[in-house]
Amino acid sequence: MTQTFGLLGHPLGHSFSASYFTEKFAKLELDAVYRNFDFAEVPEALDHILSIENLKGFNVTIPHKQAIIPHLATLSPEAREIGAVNVVKTVPRPEGGYELHGHNSDWIGFTQSLLTLLPEDFSGISALILGTGGASRAIAYSLRRLSIPFLFVSRQKKEGGLTYEELTPEVLDAHHLLVNCTPLGMHPHVEGCPPLPWEGIGKGHFLYDLVYNPLITRFLQEGASRGAKTLGGLAMLHGQAEVAWQIWNEGLDGR
Repeated sequence: MTQTFGLLGHPLGHSFSASYFTEKFAKLELDAVYRNFDFAEVPEALDHILSIENLKGFNVTIPHKQAIIPHLATLSPEAREIGAVNVVKTVPRPEGGYELHGHNSDWIGFTQSLLTLLPEDFSGISALILGTGGASRAIAYSLRRLSIPFLFVSRQKKEGGLTYEELTPEVLDAHHLLVNCTPLGMHPHVEGCPPLPWEGIGKGHFLYDLVYNPLITRFLQEGASRGAKTLGGLAMLHGQAEVAWQIWNEGLDGR
């Protein structure tokens, strides 16, 4: 019987996951399909998704990474601490239906790719996380594990964070890693970009954009033009997808 995987989110026009996994299935010669589940509300989505036979698991993206949590039987320790889920493993119940187990592979994909961007010794680097949405939670978790101090930057003032208006060249000089966790610059609004004092960006900076469509965002273009090293979100997408595949097929917690 055909195995089914998929992606829950809304809207999904920007997603590369279906093509990525479809290509993977073909290389592995698997009888499997990857479907987009484009639903605005989680309960409606689950009514549809959980009726599918031989459902092995699904990814979760914006805006459901937090909204899915009340519907899960368990959370991995990482997903619980992050407070967001991007991978759901399904386990069939003897009486029918599925038990849902939530995981977060975003932080692993980000960590693996970030280490290819930073120098081998990054002990003196501090970071600014641009945005405070669900995606930023996995980034913060990763940076904590790497012992990289960070501050959140958002449009409205939040305790322990900065607003974009408070960013100055001096602030950027003290924070050499900038991670864009906002959707600014995502297709089709490719001219979007976080409002930064770009004169403060130079050769000592590292810019990471979670956006992966387009591959080179305006955020990355602006940084590269000033000598910063840059990396787009496609590397994170591939990394988290491979971890998701491991969770679905082997499990990271013995389940």
